[in-house]
Amino acid sequence: MLVLGIESSCDETGVALYDSAKGLIAHEVYSQVELHAEYGGVVPELASRDHVRKLAPMVQQLLAEADLKGDQIDGVAYTSGPGLAGALLVGAAMGRTLAWSWGVPAVGVHHMEGHLLAPLLEGDRPDFPFVALLVSGGHTQLVLVEGIGKYKLLGESVDDAAGEAFDKTAKLLELGYPGGPLLAKLAEQGDPTRFRFPRPMTDRPGLDFSFSGLKTFALTTLQNESKVCSGAELETLKADISRAFEDAVVDTLAIKCKRALEQTGSNQLVMAGGVSANKRLRAAVDSLTANLGGRAYYPRPELCTDNGAMIAFAGCQRLLAGESGDLSFGIKPRWPMTELEPA
Repeated sequence: MLVLGIESSCDETGVALYDSAKGLIAHEVYSQVELHAEYGGVVPELASRDHVRKLAPMVQQLLAEADLKGDQIDGVAYTSGPGLAGALLVGAAMGRTLAWSWGVPAVGVHHMEGHLLAPLLEGDRPDFPFVALLVSGGHTQLVLVEGIGKYKLLGESVDDAAGEAFDKTAKLLELGYPGGPLLAKLAEQGDPTRFRFPRPMTDRPGLDFSFSGLKTFALTTLQNESKVCSGAELETLKADISRAFEDAVVDTLAIKCKRALEQTGSNQLVMAGGVSANKRLRAAVDSLTANLGGRAYYPRPELCTDNGAMIAFAGCQRLLAGESGDLSFGIKPRWPMTELEPA
């Protein structure tokens, strides 16, 4: 089955072609970073308008590069939630329209299910069941995955997601936008011994997370230490704070992942979402799973952020299981993964 995937949940426009027999055929992603940079964050209305401008030409370009015609497509998958309502509507309208014009089925895909299944796009895949850490700008969750659509939520953030905390901390450090990658890059220059930030909620049982306090701790540290810093010293301070913050987030995530693996009896960990591209986090989960006699799986860096490939793959699994909808379509800006049905 050859499936066109469309992702438009936030500030990336992604399209991809996935073949159940041949794998990922092609994919394209357009980022709106420059559009939102002057505002320091995503402006929903601007995001929606840019998806309208970019989506149709990107689909045409994708088909041309793959040397395919619309009548060769067997199904269409699009992100129907969670995400920004206006942005989701653009992708849903395009997906349903193309499916109707080509006479093929279409299916709405859960954005986080796309991320969760993205590592399965790679040649070396984990076997079910496994534990998944979904870590992005909007979500931080630990999930037991027993099959496609068979998900049990083990723990999640009670406030800021890890990626959100990265971005907010970068903003208070005046690092620019998007903040997370810039903070991680600056952390490479930081002294890991100068500051030690707390590892929130690791001193109590359970698998939930909390990262908003780390942002406040970083702000307090900056305010106190900057009183005696200037010039180059201030830049060094920002690097050291970045390193302490990143180490705290990575350690916290690793501690909770270890608990989840021990609790479920699994030694396979899938990690996905934008923050899963973080080098220190990958090193930590690699070491953790190796010590448990298992291993960690994650997608190539280009598939960690929002993309059409993960939607095409997840949608293909759903379509192969017989799922599809009628010409009407709906979006779910808020959509818990626990509401998903098994494929």
